[in-house]
Formats: sequence, C-alpha cells, structure tokens
Amino acid sequence: MEQELVYQLYNCLSPAVTEERLALFNRIVENRTNYISVVLEDIFQAQNASAVLRTCDCTGIQNVHVIENRNKFQVDTEVAMGASKWLSIHAYEKSENKSRDALQKLKNEGYRIVATTPHINDVELPDFDYSRGKFALVFGSELPGVTETILQEADEFLKIPMFGFTESYNISVSAAIILYYLTEKLRNSTGIPWKLTDLEKTEIKLHWLRNSVKSSSLIEKRFLEEYNRKN
Repeated sequence: MEQELVYQLYNCLSPAVTEERLALFNRIVENRTNYISVVLEDIFQAQNASAVLRTCDCTGIQNVHVIENRNKFQVDTEVAMGASKWLSIHAYEKSENKSRDALQKLKNEGYRIVATTPHINDVELPDFDYSRGKFALVFGSELPGVTETILQEADEFLKIPMFGFTESYNISVSAAIILYYLTEKLRNSTGIPWKLTDLEKTEIKLHWLRNSVKSSSLIEKRFLEEYNRKN
C-alpha cells in the first residue's frame, strides 16, 4: 500500500475512536519494535501459544510468524487476554515447506535467524550480541523443540543459562525471559535502530483501528471507492 494512502486511511478511521483511545495507541506504538520478530514453530498447546502472544504484546514485539507443520496454532482467549488483536501475525498455511519458507522470508527482510535451543555453537542469553542487526527468535514445539530445518537454516543459537536438574523452561516461560531481557536491553541502548519509522507506526495504528472499529471494513470500502474515483 502506498504511503500516502496509509496516512489517509488512518485519518479516515481515527475519528471513529475516542481521543483517549488514540492517545493510548500513540503511547504504546512508541515502544513497539520490528528489530525483533518472533517465530513460533508447531506449538502444540494453546495455553503456551497464547502466553507467548501475550508476552510479545507486553514487551513491544509487533510481528509474530506462525508455522503450522503438524499442530494447528490455537489461541486460548483467557490466556492471551486479547493480545492477538494488537499483533501482526503472519501465517504460512499454503507453503509446502512452511519452516524453510518462513525463514527465507525473514532472511530476505534482513533478519538474523536465532534458534532458541541448546546447541554445540549456542550463546547464552547474557552474551548474545543484539547490536549486530535485527533478528528473529525461533521457538519450537514443546517436546521436540525446533525442527531439523530450523537447525540447518539458523544463523545463531541461543539458550538461557540453567542452574537446576531440569533441562529447560516451558516454552512460554522461555519466551518471557528472553523477550523481556532483550527488549529491555534495546530500550536502554544507544545507537541501535530499534524504533519504528513514522510510516511503520501509522501502519500499525491503522491495523489497531481496523480491529477496534466495528464498521471499519465498510468505512474503508467507501473511502477507497471515493479515493479510486478521484485518482
């Protein structure tokens, strides 16, 4: 969508919500980032998937990529607390090799692929270099973890230091620890371009408006008809 149209659509829909709502959008979008994206591969339990979505929203992550190989991605509304409404969720249902296609798309967009799994070449969370450019964190299925495709395609491997007998955290806990730690590092950093551009902010706020205004599709349809007629 061309830039000018994005701004015009935003101006068209914004009067349909209160000034307080718009102020909330403006405040929250300032802490949103595309510097980190999250990839969820074949999550089995709806509670885990939903908890990760909630964490993404709370930590300012906007983009979540969902890969369904064997397991259907399901959201538990009581756990997610409406988080999916505010996120940009990308699915790959039509791909033959969903995992490879998802990673290739992210690589084409300039993301480093970071698999969250114990691995011979892994880096512990406190030692991870988040300053080297934007990255996509891949979280795998509860028991088997990430697939062989992810292991082959990943650029880096990340793990949380463990000090007990249990091998790993639950996926939703792992995501919460990693995302909170890294987004805090970003927000307190200098010189790392983690903030959104003005256009990206407007695109996200337009997405939020579409999900907030009941008649948004009808309003937008009428606007586009008039816009196309004039242009």
